[in-house]
Parts: sequence; structure tokens; C-alpha cells
Amino acid sequence: MQKTTWIGLDVHASSVVVAQLSAGGVEAEVAEIPNDPAVIRRKFRKLVREKKLHCCYEAGPCGYELHRLLSGLGIRCDVVAPALIPRRPGDRVKTDRRDAIRLAKALRADELTFVRVPDRAQESARDLLRARDDARRDRTSARHRLTKFLLRRGQRYLAGTNWTQRFWQWIRKQRFDLETDRVVFEGYVDQVRYLDARIEALDQAVRELATSEAFRESVGRLTCLRGISDLSAMVILSELYDLRRFASPRELMAFLGLVPSERSSGGRTRRGGITKTGNGHVRRILVEAAWAYRRPVSITARQRRQLVDQPPEVAATARRANQRLIHRYRQLVGRGKKSPLAVTAVARELCGFVWALGTMDRSRLVS
Repeated sequence: MQKTTWIGLDVHASSVVVAQLSAGGVEAEVAEIPNDPAVIRRKFRKLVREKKLHCCYEAGPCGYELHRLLSGLGIRCDVVAPALIPRRPGDRVKTDRRDAIRLAKALRADELTFVRVPDRAQESARDLLRARDDARRDRTSARHRLTKFLLRRGQRYLAGTNWTQRFWQWIRKQRFDLETDRVVFEGYVDQVRYLDARIEALDQAVRELATSEAFRESVGRLTCLRGISDLSAMVILSELYDLRRFASPRELMAFLGLVPSERSSGGRTRRGGITKTGNGHVRRILVEAAWAYRRPVSITARQRRQLVDQPPEVAATARRANQRLIHRYRQLVGRGKKSPLAVTAVARELCGFVWALGTMDRSRLVS
């Protein structure tokens, strides 16, 4: 029976540092190879003929292609959560070689936490939603640049809300004495218009994906919750893939960084704000959705439309979420908590209802 050889990989755009560590070995065998699929395939085909391999590398900008390449060769390759790699406080020297050796040693000692690797379809859906979020943030910056430029020229829109049709009618009437001001102004306007069109195109792509067989059922369930739209549901599903991989709602809350931080010692318990670890995209969506629970208990018109085709168990969960979360918000505010803190607590409990809807056994649901 072959003994396992643990391999730590420090992956960069142009190179991969490979550190091999045997079961009883003290010193690692280190080599650097180009980050080229043909070279990597040749290197590991030779190794796998001689040894049983278990590889790992940190999740990062190089993505999951190396994982897929090695898995295709029949080699076990795990992707490591970078924030959870054990590090010695006094270690101030960082090189590619040392990083690869540290990964190999931690892998052999079973001290690493691995991330779930999405398949290509899941990764594509996630990238679509992240591209939409990037465009949203770019548009916010572009809008700020336009309005602040006008403010510096003493021009403010006072007839209502910005970015409405009336606002754009006002924008088209703006005139400037200097040609340079006109060029800058038109450039800012064109950028906002372009990003508006870009977001609309991405929204259409998201709507089409939400109605596909892979997402239709899950999106239909999650949108029964107040504050969660098709777009919000798609962010949750594209980032988390399958909610059933979380054994409990508490595990999902911890994964999203919605649980309180803690520094307790002896008989003293000290808790702070939420940890904000894990997936920030889903955490933001849940906190934004939680603001909807400030309003009185009722089923909204949108929820009624969503509940029409859903099984009784889904409808009952959505109604229970309304009652519990609105009561929770009022309870916290009544105790003197500020609204942002109360909403964060509501988002944590909303996470539990998202988990409940996402993990319902499909075979037991009767429409």
C-alpha cells in the first residue's frame, strides 16, 4: 500500500511552487514550475505513478482551474480557506517556498479548512451576479462624480429625487460657458447612461437564469420571504450553491459572519459586534432584506403572488418569518437598541428561515 505524499502548492499567475512532504519526512522537497497546464500535467502524471498524492493550495485570484486539472488526473486536490491557515505570531518571513512548505505541513497535520469548489455552471452564475454588483458600485461612483461636479458649479436639483425622468430632463438643460466643463459634464453623463444600460442587460440575464431549471424552484421559495427579490435570491444561491451542505442554520450564520464576536476568559463573558467573516455578498443581501421587517405584520402583495404556486409548508414558513422577525425588531428597538443593530439581529434570524426554505425535502412537498 502506497503511503501518502502531501503536497503544498503556492500558486501564482506565472509560476507554481511545489512542496512535497512524505509521511515521516522532516524536510520538504521543493521545486518551482511554470503555471502552464501542459507542464503541470506532465509533472503530476510522473508523481502520481510513483506516489499517492494529496495536494492543496490557497483560494485566490487564480481560481479553481488547477483543482480541476489535478482532479482530472485522479489526484486529490483541496482548496484552502486562506484566513483559516494556522500561522505562528512570531513568523515575519514570507516567501513562496515557505508558504508551500507551510501548506504541506499543515495538510499532513490535518489543520486546514477547505472551501467548497463550485462546478463551472455554479461559478459562471456566481460571476454573473458579481459582475452585476460591480456594475452597481461603479454606477454609484459615476453618479456621485456627476452630482458633485454639478454641485461645484453651483447647480443642484431641488425639484424632487435624483435619477428620475424629471431629474434627467433637468440634466439635459444644463449649459456651461467653458468648453472644458461641457466635455467633463458630457463624459460623466455618458458614463452613468452606459452603466444604466449595462445593469439592465445584466438584470435581464439574471432574470433568465432565475427561471432556468437549475434555479427556478429555489428562487420561488426564497422570494416568498419579505425583502428577498429574484435578484437577492440569485445572489444567495449563486454564492452558497446548495444550502443543504450546512448542517444547521447556526452553521450558516457563522459561515456568513452574522454571529457575535467573543473574547471571553475565566468567568467573564465579553461579546462584540458580528464577526463579518465568510461570504460578504450574502451577508449584505440579508442585512438589506432585514430592513423590510420594520413594517407592520402583513403579507405583502408581492408575497401573495409568490405564495400562489408554493406548497403549504413554504407558505407557513414565510408567514412565520413575517411574524417572528417583525416582533423581534420591535422587541429590540423597544429595549433601546439602535435600528442598525436590531436589523443585524433580524438578518441573523432571517438567515435561519433562508436555510429552512433551502433545505426542505422536495419529495415531501405537495403543491
